Amino acid sequence: MTNRTINFYAGPAGLPLEALKRAQEELLDFAGTGMSVMEISHRSKEYDAVHEEAIALTKELMGIPDNFKVMLLQGGAHLAFGMIPMNLLRGDRQADFITTGNWAEKAFKEAKLVAGDRVREAASTKAEKFARLPKASELQINPNAAFVHFTSNNTVEGTQWKDFPKTDKPYICDMSSDIMWRPFDVSQFGLIYAGAQKNLGPSGVTVVIMRDDFIEMCQSKDLPSYLRYPLHAEKNSLYNTPPTFGIYILRNVLAYNKSIGGLKAIEANNLKKGELLYGCIDKHAGFFKPFVTEKADRSLMNVDFFLPTEELTDTFVKEAKKNGMVGLKGYRDIGGIRVSTYNAVSVKDVETLVAFMEAFVQKNG
Repeated sequence: MTNRTINFYAGPAGLPLEALKRAQEELLDFAGTGMSVMEISHRSKEYDAVHEEAIALTKELMGIPDNFKVMLLQGGAHLAFGMIPMNLLRGDRQADFITTGNWAEKAFKEAKLVAGDRVREAASTKAEKFARLPKASELQINPNAAFVHFTSNNTVEGTQWKDFPKTDKPYICDMSSDIMWRPFDVSQFGLIYAGAQKNLGPSGVTVVIMRDDFIEMCQSKDLPSYLRYPLHAEKNSLYNTPPTFGIYILRNVLAYNKSIGGLKAIEANNLKKGELLYGCIDKHAGFFKPFVTEKADRSLMNVDFFLPTEELTDTFVKEAKKNGMVGLKGYRDIGGIRVSTYNAVSVKDVETLVAFMEAFVQKNG
């Protein structure tokens, strides 16, 4: 095995080595079929076992109640941005959106295309370049809203809801960049969706977790078949050929997550990584400047900060790559450095980065 690069890309992101090794071992002969899992029918008993295990592990790891369906779809968050209002905002139904970053704003704009003025913005921090989350006092929830949509972790800006917004409305949440980073109460959500390519698996799979009453709310029989959530729930995500290899890798990642102690163990690792990385940034506050203005809003998945000059930023990225670390260049609209520390990034990986940062300050500070 060659040395593995430390992957800090924002997505597609690194995967647990054990999940990849399992795929490597089974690649040419899966479950005694003499074929790759990519080659066998999605109706076969061998693939069906993988499909059911991926769904069961999602339910087990997240403690999902029985009145929810787990769907394994395609199209990423982008398709969900449109499917959600198409299914749930028919007639005179209304909804609120909290816009806290690039992806939250895209979800709001897509919903407006479908539902117009029945979709409203309950709060936004765009005037501050999304450098913080709205305070509870800033939320103006429509009493007639069927749900409140928010993005749990803002990949671009590096903010994260540690405590979910305070409202008596059901949530719909885009958790693409922090799903399964810790345990939480799923029952308060009507729908959770997440592209797998950051915390769960490869690109091409979208995990949708939907409460039964929200499925029943869908007024979608006049929509093209693939856009109907109830149809996917009824067909157990097998209405069309699913992304079988992606679901297989998802299953491998979830099985690994279970083997290391589940979400409590993963949360402990994520808290330690945040302590190390933000500790270094705060220690050298005159050199590293965080993008997020409120410490309580700092993400444990995406960490944005600036160096004193663009030249030093470029040098930081290049020298980090020479030291086996990639994916540190900041998002194009923000610049600086972005460190994505998803579940598969180890504490040791972050210790390596922090040691590099310490040395970089000593040399250039």
